[in-house]
Amino acid sequence: MAAQAEAQDAAASAREAVAHALRTVVAGDVDHSTRRRAEYSTDASNYRVVPEMVLFPTSIEDVTAALAVLRELDVPVTARGAGTSVAGNSVGTGVVIDFSRHLGEVIEIDPDARTARVQPGTVMSELQAAAKPHGLRFGPDPSTQNRATLGGMIGNNACGPHAVAYGRTADNVVSLDVIDGQGRRFVAGSGDPDFTAVPGLKELVRDNLALIRTEFGRFGRQVSGYSLEHLLPENGSDLARALVGTEGTLVTVCEATLDLVPLPSAPTLVVLGYPDMATAADDVPALLRFDPLAVEGLDARLVDVVRRAKGAQSVPELPDGAGWLMIEVGGETQDEALGRAQAIADASSALGSAVLPAGADAARMWQIRADGAGLAGRTPAGEQAWPGWEDSAVPPEKLGDYLRDLQALMDRYGVDGLPYGHFGDGCVHLRIDIPLEASGSVLRTFMHDAAELVARHGGSLSGEHGDGRARSELLPLIYSPEAIRLMEQFKALFDPDDRMNPGVVVRPRGIDQDLRRPAARPTSSRKPLPGPVGLLLGGPATRSGYTGFGFAHDHHDLTSAVHRCVGVGKCRADNGPSGGFMCPSYQATRDEKDVTRGRARVLQEAVNGTLVGGLAAPEVRESLDLCLSCKACSSDCPAGVDMAQYKSEVLHRTYQGRLRPIDHYVLGWLPRWARLAGPFARLVNKVLRPRWVQKAVLWAGGMDPRRKMVRFAEVPFREWWRRGGATAGVPGLRVGGAPGREAETAARLADKPTVVLWADSFSDTISPSVPQAAVDVLTAMGYEAVVPDDGACCGITWISTGQLDGAKRRLENLLRVLGPYAVNGIPILGLEPSCTAVLRSDLVDLFPDDPRALAVSRAVVTVAELLSGERGEDGIALPAPSPDWTMPSLEDVTAVVQPHCHQYSVMGFAADREVLTSAGATVKELAGCCGLAGNFGMQKGHYDVSVAVAENALLPALREAAPGDVYLADGFSCRTQADHLADVQGKALVELIAERLPSRA
Repeated sequence: MAAQAEAQDAAASAREAVAHALRTVVAGDVDHSTRRRAEYSTDASNYRVVPEMVLFPTSIEDVTAALAVLRELDVPVTARGAGTSVAGNSVGTGVVIDFSRHLGEVIEIDPDARTARVQPGTVMSELQAAAKPHGLRFGPDPSTQNRATLGGMIGNNACGPHAVAYGRTADNVVSLDVIDGQGRRFVAGSGDPDFTAVPGLKELVRDNLALIRTEFGRFGRQVSGYSLEHLLPENGSDLARALVGTEGTLVTVCEATLDLVPLPSAPTLVVLGYPDMATAADDVPALLRFDPLAVEGLDARLVDVVRRAKGAQSVPELPDGAGWLMIEVGGETQDEALGRAQAIADASSALGSAVLPAGADAARMWQIRADGAGLAGRTPAGEQAWPGWEDSAVPPEKLGDYLRDLQALMDRYGVDGLPYGHFGDGCVHLRIDIPLEASGSVLRTFMHDAAELVARHGGSLSGEHGDGRARSELLPLIYSPEAIRLMEQFKALFDPDDRMNPGVVVRPRGIDQDLRRPAARPTSSRKPLPGPVGLLLGGPATRSGYTGFGFAHDHHDLTSAVHRCVGVGKCRADNGPSGGFMCPSYQATRDEKDVTRGRARVLQEAVNGTLVGGLAAPEVRESLDLCLSCKACSSDCPAGVDMAQYKSEVLHRTYQGRLRPIDHYVLGWLPRWARLAGPFARLVNKVLRPRWVQKAVLWAGGMDPRRKMVRFAEVPFREWWRRGGATAGVPGLRVGGAPGREAETAARLADKPTVVLWADSFSDTISPSVPQAAVDVLTAMGYEAVVPDDGACCGITWISTGQLDGAKRRLENLLRVLGPYAVNGIPILGLEPSCTAVLRSDLVDLFPDDPRALAVSRAVVTVAELLSGERGEDGIALPAPSPDWTMPSLEDVTAVVQPHCHQYSVMGFAADREVLTSAGATVKELAGCCGLAGNFGMQKGHYDVSVAVAENALLPALREAAPGDVYLADGFSCRTQADHLADVQGKALVELIAERLPSRA
């Protein structure tokens, strides 16, 4: 132990010395904290390599100076963009240089030359946005384009769907401003057969012409290894293109000049259905003669995964088949494009076809393709599937046979996966459920056999993602020993000391070394053992069978759950333009610490216990601190990561049986305080009215004094109901007073058009006007309104603060109160979105073995779902309203609508959108969180980020709203944020409708 401690101290001292040396020469941040190293220890691959530190350069001068220091100190360097590499080519042992934070400028667009100059950290979609006004675009467009950086695309020779028309990144590079491993800075381009910037390169090419001509560049997607074919005189002696795809092992890119192409006119998608994927692939060569812009393959099982994860509405109607080709064509006019699409359909051997002009259906098809990397991270059986053999490619004419042989190989190993990819180029993306939980032995043997298979088909280990740590060791299976030696000599000319991304391509690490998953220990969510042993190990258990969440979809294991994050990085993108909400804190800070992926990486390190010291470690607390628990990742993340749930579970395990932060008791117990304040609400509100009192109470309660105190309803809704304030409902019905009364009444009402009005804690004690409006709307619709006497709190504030034992106690009571109605098929109307979402999702996760939980989850409906009569596939049938019911007109309403994050993530907002638009309202729907997010924005230390998140969408929309526009928000938090920051009073959808009922007119 003493020797280990000494080694750790020595490593820390060396790390501090390197960090100090860097800080003396760079203006950017140098971070060697444990948490930061954890965040950058992996990318989107299977590999975990902990760096010594991370550098965030603010200028190319920073990069130049840092590289000089690191050469002098003999420290390895790994360049990194968005960190979405699936091959492990953006992780390294020394210093990781993150170009994405500050070096993302589109320097120049030259529309006459059709070129762009960019910094390496430029996000690809930002280049597309800058080029679009000139009628131009960058040709290659990987599915990660809204977060992938150009530097990363150059490093991996990325392609994307449209490479069949525009070529790879290498085919679109004009020149590269680079620094090599010896410190030489030069501009690499074409037309210099002497390669004057790199002594010895001319001779190396001259002496190996035959070898280069026979083994390199045999087909378009031969990306594995170095692309030395570009150095040939007949290919223009193009050093820039030869450096593309070298994965940071030779040079660091400082700037790139890229070719642009004209935007396609009238892009049109034709979808062709086939019996299976291999048959679809057989048809590709015959269809390439039509010069398509893209030819993509999709497996039916992947489409089924999309339907299950995102709903049936996420997939347009498709032609018959178990595999499809998505073929995009262009034309000068829409008619010309439609004609070309029909010609492809006629020439195909497909079972059927569908032609989709640019629009919603085509966009949904492309979204399936864009989310493929994450969605294919689970097999049809729900098992975790891993990259590795993720990116193979063969000549297109051999693709069908290759797919059949690859499936036979998978069958032999008993593994599964969902193939898709760029079939027009012969490139297949496939994640496979190779068992990595214990070791990499099966991975090694499978990868070796798969590499031999692709070699027999004349293919490449990688078709666009590079070799990295995943495939570099296998290069001798597709290249001769002479070619391997040639690549080693090529690297030596640029990086003789092997400091540039060592272990990749040349002298590679083993494919089963540095694997992330085998190092992670299980962290079961099962009950602790009963008695003293159980108390010692985990504290008191509840009746549910689990200490916290069940994690049923992840083998009841938090470790498996946090490893859902495979690093595709969609959380780093601005998802607002496409209507997404993830990840609001990252959009405010642009720091990997505050993105879903960064948090998942820290949690992964915490459960493996070698870098971060467990779930209670300060690094975990720092990482989760700015998570808003908005749950947007649970729907926006294609891998199904639910960071809000993980945060709650971590807080539960960390503080179980211990003293908590004061705000957990103040905000986490808010429904309790609201209920206690109820009889004295007028007095409490009066005492809290002075601003100085509010500030003092807020500060003492762990909240930000810039916030306002909540005002309690002087007459809570259920008290109003008991006093006879309602003009409708079941006379004298007071359910819940005596044991068994709920079941008796529920059975009696089962045949009537009855709806249970669930008055959650917020609606009951703080916003009673919302359930009062619901009573009026239910009455107008002809329903019997049932309001149980007993309160039924969902425990949302306990859940968000990780007090899961307390949450379960409240939910057990809720199941007693609402369960009988649910099992009798009576709908339960939820008003507060966060509370409704608990019943639709968290309830079942917390009580996975209780049939009442599933029944309540299926019975709960939103106001919009009840109005539209659409509960969804898993919901109960809704009773029809009275024939006399007519939805009030909203034609005079312009609504600025803030969907609640939990509603967006769990229930969806489609029903609300349909109700508003069909009633004639003009809807300005916001994308993204309001920034308050329950207790988050109230807590000390969160105010500035909360405001920054609000500035993403909410506050600009409120400032731009015209007089008379309505701010519509069902969420109490969303209305509170608008009140606090903009002095705007919002209303719920049911209030807006109730105001226009004839009875209120």
